[in-house]
Amino acid sequence: MYLVATVQVMVFVGISAKFNKPDKVLWPALFIIAVASSTAQILDDQFANVNLQAIPESLFLLVQITLALGLLLIIRRRIGNDPMSVLGDGLIVALGAWFLIWVVFLQPSFESGTSVVLVTGIQGATLAISAIVLFSLATLLFGDAARTPAVWLIAFAITFTLLGDFLYAANDSGRVVIATQYINASYVFCLFLCSAAFVHQSISTITEHGAARTQRPLLGRLIITTAALTIPVVVLALTEAVDQTDRIVRALSVFILSIAVTARVIHAVRANATTQKSLIHSAQTDALTGLPNRSLMLTHVNAALEFAEQDQRHPSVLFIDVDRFKNINDSLGHQAGDNVLIAVAQRLRNALPDRCVVGRISGDEFVILDPGTRGASDAMIVADKILESFNEPLSLRQGDVFVSTSIGVATYQKHISSGADDLLRHADTAMYRAKDAGRNCVAIFDESMLERVTQRLAVETALYRALERRELRLVHQPIVDIELGDVVGFEALMRWTRDDGSIISPAEFIPIAEETGTIVPIGAWALLEALTHLRGWINEGICSREATMSVNVSPRQLHDPNFVAVVHEALQRSHIAPDQLWLEITEGVMIAQPEQALEALTRLCALGVRVAIDDFGTGYSSLSLLQKFPIQRLKIDRSFVNGVADDLSARSLVRTIIAMGDSLGLDMVAEGVESVRQLQALSELRCAKAQGYLISHPVAPESMGATVASLTQFGEWSKLRGRTPR
Repeated sequence: MYLVATVQVMVFVGISAKFNKPDKVLWPALFIIAVASSTAQILDDQFANVNLQAIPESLFLLVQITLALGLLLIIRRRIGNDPMSVLGDGLIVALGAWFLIWVVFLQPSFESGTSVVLVTGIQGATLAISAIVLFSLATLLFGDAARTPAVWLIAFAITFTLLGDFLYAANDSGRVVIATQYINASYVFCLFLCSAAFVHQSISTITEHGAARTQRPLLGRLIITTAALTIPVVVLALTEAVDQTDRIVRALSVFILSIAVTARVIHAVRANATTQKSLIHSAQTDALTGLPNRSLMLTHVNAALEFAEQDQRHPSVLFIDVDRFKNINDSLGHQAGDNVLIAVAQRLRNALPDRCVVGRISGDEFVILDPGTRGASDAMIVADKILESFNEPLSLRQGDVFVSTSIGVATYQKHISSGADDLLRHADTAMYRAKDAGRNCVAIFDESMLERVTQRLAVETALYRALERRELRLVHQPIVDIELGDVVGFEALMRWTRDDGSIISPAEFIPIAEETGTIVPIGAWALLEALTHLRGWINEGICSREATMSVNVSPRQLHDPNFVAVVHEALQRSHIAPDQLWLEITEGVMIAQPEQALEALTRLCALGVRVAIDDFGTGYSSLSLLQKFPIQRLKIDRSFVNGVADDLSARSLVRTIIAMGDSLGLDMVAEGVESVRQLQALSELRCAKAQGYLISHPVAPESMGATVASLTQFGEWSKLRGRTPR
């Protein structure tokens, strides 16, 4: 049966060599094991001379040595990231197993004296090598590499081999009598498991580390290692040494085992200390740049503030933001963005004196602590050095990149900043002031900034509930035909009166609504409300049935995927024709995300809605945008209208805009008309429509009837324009 099992192993190994292709380094070991094992099995108990029994025993010893070396080779490649602890645990298991092998098998064999000394010595060496095999097997299973089916099958195969060796040794020692067929059964099982291992496709990765296990077998390692330590101690305590040799071997074995355990404990303590140190470092530093993170920077700032009380110093914190960093990520990729952050960190280190601490607290935001400043002037010197350091480009793999920074400075003042958090927050506030001032500059914190931030936060909080509290309302400004004086449309403008009676300017709350996203529901409400007002005025006969409503649309609304559906629903609910709705956008909307804006505007025009560019002339004023986007109206900004009567250059610009609009077939509306002379000049330039305080201030919906009536009854309209009626 053993020979049959050996033959089938050879067959399956050949099949595996063709299809699974195991590592070639295994083939010499497999060849030696196969030849030596088969030869030893054939020659075993075949010699009349007992001294010749040393031949098969030597072959069995060669198999054990080759097996141990092969396992050590596999271990070397699969051991993983913590080799010392794995090797230490494996050594403890091997030493514990060696002690038991000596007490249970080897010492009784030498004592019985039934075999030739040479044969007994070779058998003892074979069993001793079994301890190394056990060490290798334990190390293989304790490692952090994933245990594939091939690893498990080979582990079980080796286990059955060792079981057969121990049964054979127990039988020879005279302690028990075991039939040969039972002993051979262990080796047969081993051979079949080897075949299964080589047939499985995972045998091709047996010498590779592969993927690491998410959960290491720590509990299993602990149980096996503890057992390998405690069982020899129990056996040593319960049994007596037979002779002096037995006593020496026991003492040496336990001594070496104790050394291995002590070394393993020392390594575990040092490894835990190293791990703890690494975790603390990871928790307090930025992984990308290696700079202190927010928590560590707060610790540094707190320490600086404590010493400041003693040294009469005023530590400063500089909050730095890389300007337009998002553009770098979007255009060059996130890898380039990371390279920029690393280069910025290095440049900050190089530009600053040694006393300064540089940290990265998030994204493209850096913080610098200068504990040695005595006032804001010292901090400004540091800030100027930083700005100058970025005059030269950053050299990246993708090419040279110029970056600028906005810097906020906060110097410790006991009556303003109570701690590190306050100082950092004040520097952050000043940094946003620097950004508002145009970027690439420095702003120093003062108490007025804190008041503005507090006010903004209050407005932002109240804005979330302004709609449901009915604090928002619409007013409307008429748009008139300059030639006829008729009211042909209205522009809806939003107003916010809080429940305490305070009035918040649109210039203040609209940007906040845009930034926070509340502009989306507020804009949807305003659109439906404006169209509902128009329907009411038409039904009441206040305006003509063709009158239009103009509603401002923010970039956030236009990029909302549901915006087209919102417009369509508002038109249906108000029963207003789509061509009576003008949606006013600024030129910046078409620049920021042109593809998305074009798609949304095209879908809106497909509904029949018309689009106007508001404040034309103050933005990019690109003629290509007028050709590319579905625009039907231009609204000339009030900054041009203000000088149209007296300033020749302003008049020339307005004439050019009107001529361009006429050539493109666009409707032209002048905004901000406040004087008769401005209206006369616009009439001479043949501008089609106008709106402004001269015609009417924005009025509440309920007052629109009287407003339109007064404009209709204004009989001097033609004289006002300075022209004779036709």
